[in-house]
Amino acid sequence: MKSEIHPEYNTKAKVNCSCGNNFLIGSTQNEINIEICSNCHPFYTGQEKIIDTAGRVEKFKAKMAKAKDSVKSKADKKADKRTKRGKEKEV
Repeated sequence: MKSEIHPEYNTKAKVNCSCGNNFLIGSTQNEINIEICSNCHPFYTGQEKIIDTAGRVEKFKAKMAKAKDSVKSKADKKADKRTKRGKEKEV
């Protein structure tokens, strides 16, 4: 390994989040400014907000409902065919 080409590792680098949370980590930088940390990220806090632009969420939900209905209707059609075949054989 070549000497003097690697950055110096700082074991007490200060991280500042925009929410006001501060903590120490190991890094090659002395200070790091971030926008989102584990204290304010929606995934970790459980306060996930769905940002719906142009009704995309509703379109997706409608598509899934339609697909579920079509699967049910196909199953119903197959069941009807089976019962009709069974009645024809009895006659």
